[in-house]
Amino acid sequence: MADYWNHNTAYHPWLAGIAEEHHGTVLDVGCGDGLLAQRLAPLSQSIVGIDSDPDAVRRARERLSGRRNVTIVEQPFDAYDPGAVRFDLITFVATIHHMDLRAALTKARQLLTPSGEIAVVGLSANKTALDWIWAGLSLPAVRVASRLHRETPDVGLVMTDPHESLAEIRAVADDVIPAATVRRALYYRYLLRWRRTVG
Repeated sequence: MADYWNHNTAYHPWLAGIAEEHHGTVLDVGCGDGLLAQRLAPLSQSIVGIDSDPDAVRRARERLSGRRNVTIVEQPFDAYDPGAVRFDLITFVATIHHMDLRAALTKARQLLTPSGEIAVVGLSANKTALDWIWAGLSLPAVRVASRLHRETPDVGLVMTDPHESLAEIRAVADDVIPAATVRRALYYRYLLRWRRTVG
């Protein structure tokens, strides 16, 4: 199936670097058409991709039909129960804003191995002057990159606008996963990373 570049896949190399550190089990929440799972499969022991959209699940299964270490599950994250399985890496790419942020981070934390990580490529709402200034300053670089990479902005997946500002996201993260790093990134995205440590 087709490869493509957009503001989400631009951060697949960042996620691949984290997956390569673990070479373990990965849960991709909101896996969409399975492109990230396809890219992480050679770097990981096993991958579970979950999505609540039947069409996305069908496309992901088609893309990954030859990958024996990848399983695609049609289910919303809040209903997902892996039993005793725990994950070395849990990824959210432009999906966590579709969910209740606090509940999603809490559940992800509970599903990690003792040294597992959560990695989020997320969208935030512009609510403060700093939010709008950053968005404005980023615009020229975003437009240039989109032209250079021949952006495919719409790949036929469910989209929704974010509700929380970056400050609100940081506040929830500080409460649920203290010491998480949350930073602004290009393409109107933020990057969140948190590693669980024993004790």
